[in-house]
Amino acid sequence: MLSKFKLFEALSHSGFRRITNAYKADVHHVNALHYFLWSPFSTITESPHISDSPTMTESPELPGWVKFSEKENPNIVDPDDDFVIPSVANWVENQKLHDQTRVVRHMPSDGINSDVEKISKILKTRYPSADAAAEAINGCGVSVSESLVEQLLKRFSNDWIPAFGVFMWAKAQTGFRHSVDSCNLMVDILGKSKKFNLMWELVEEMDQLGGYVTLVTMAKIMRRFARAGKWEDAIETFRGIERFGVNKDISALNTLLDALVKENGVEHAHDVFLEWKDMVPLNSRTFNVLIHGWCKARKLENAQKAMKEMEKYGVSPDVVTYTSFIEAHCREKDFRKVDAVLEEMQEKGCPPNIVTYTIVMHARGKARQLLDALQVYETMKRNGCVPDAAFYSSLIYFLNKSGRLKDARDIFEDMSKQGVTPDVLTYNTEIAAACEHSQEETALKLLQKMEEASCKPDVKTYAPLLKMCCRKKRMKVLSFLLSHMFKNDISLELGTYSLLVKGLCNSGKLEHACMFFEELVLKGFVPKDSTYKLLMKELEAKSMEKAKEQIEKLMLQATTKEESTHLFKVTN
Repeated sequence: MLSKFKLFEALSHSGFRRITNAYKADVHHVNALHYFLWSPFSTITESPHISDSPTMTESPELPGWVKFSEKENPNIVDPDDDFVIPSVANWVENQKLHDQTRVVRHMPSDGINSDVEKISKILKTRYPSADAAAEAINGCGVSVSESLVEQLLKRFSNDWIPAFGVFMWAKAQTGFRHSVDSCNLMVDILGKSKKFNLMWELVEEMDQLGGYVTLVTMAKIMRRFARAGKWEDAIETFRGIERFGVNKDISALNTLLDALVKENGVEHAHDVFLEWKDMVPLNSRTFNVLIHGWCKARKLENAQKAMKEMEKYGVSPDVVTYTSFIEAHCREKDFRKVDAVLEEMQEKGCPPNIVTYTIVMHARGKARQLLDALQVYETMKRNGCVPDAAFYSSLIYFLNKSGRLKDARDIFEDMSKQGVTPDVLTYNTEIAAACEHSQEETALKLLQKMEEASCKPDVKTYAPLLKMCCRKKRMKVLSFLLSHMFKNDISLELGTYSLLVKGLCNSGKLEHACMFFEELVLKGFVPKDSTYKLLMKELEAKSMEKAKEQIEKLMLQATTKEESTHLFKVTN
């Protein structure tokens, strides 16, 4: 295998100038200053595109209202449905999935007898309330434990009724007391589901226990309010944290500012900053969060003003500050300004770090300036900056996008030999590329390799795999993947459901698309309008009138519930 240096020299060869594929899509490989602005209180449970994933195993029949048109024979099975590539067949079969002519619901197989799977099986039934779910678990013969509760909460993190049912059931067990972590996780789940009244009731209970409510708790609340666009509620949470024994210090202020900025509320963050800047001693993170927010909003003049105020306050701009500006210029593909900022950093004794170089290299690669992108590595090497997994992931990404799949795979294979272990982002990058090029075997073997390497997948790992299975009508593999997700405690959310409904519609699997649509509504999600219209169009084309009527009812049910919730918030 090529050494690290020779590998980059080989990639820099003139043959690298031939670009065969145009860039088709952006990727969130370099999440603007993730390393700098990350807070230990962040809730990184959702993905921008897809987020959860329960499991699939045996399931009840498809919804009874799904009827085929008279022109179709429902007994004819597409030969692709049951196909599994031979090299991964044993791995797939070991999931103990039986009836694969239909996609099954996301519950574990009957053959698995662990306590987690036993309770998960009970919760596959849709219960009208958390009380009903808790009652269903009661008497199941499972002994409660902290680890059991936490795994179940993670598994159902996007489905608040079974999650809260587990939480209530555990609390009622003799001698059991929830841990702080479990309580905070439940607070986050309720906030994510916009069950804010229940969330506050739980926080009040935690407060009575003494020592349970911390800045971690308040951070989750502020972030969930910000995510829901409830800026004032997030700010009021900060104002009232001392009532729960949490200090209104710079850490709390920075957490609020970060929550607002990450949800595109930099103007609200700036208002908070102006209100509190003379009452709480500020630090570099305070200014960097604001500068990053202004840069993200493409308001560089405001970012420059914030940096000047930073200097007046006696805080020197650092690598985070400058990297925010570099990222903004990269977004505009203004590499002349990027180079100017890099030069200024060196002059001021604030050299770029690995995140800075990764952002620049990624932007150059996306702009199809591949030789310039590779030159970033040489510059980084001269400055004594060592590549990390994120850097390699970015390099692999734009090599794949330029059609250099073999070069990308060579680098992926060479990483470990250079002392850098591939992480979930690296695997996701390679899996996405394999799926885009319909390399089923490669993609599934990469997922298998992740499992063997104990690298836990996330929702972004599965998104391209699910999409590929829908496109190629691999229903058995789709079932396996959903089961695999559930076992990794990844709960399906709206983005994943939307992907599945759209993909199955496009491949003609309308009965399964209807099943997922029904399930997303039953979980309390409101389907995207585009998802609903696509499904209705396909059902109409296939003369599936009964299914069409049911989908209309489900959409009405979802939107009516959302409107009622909104009205309740306004009147209270």
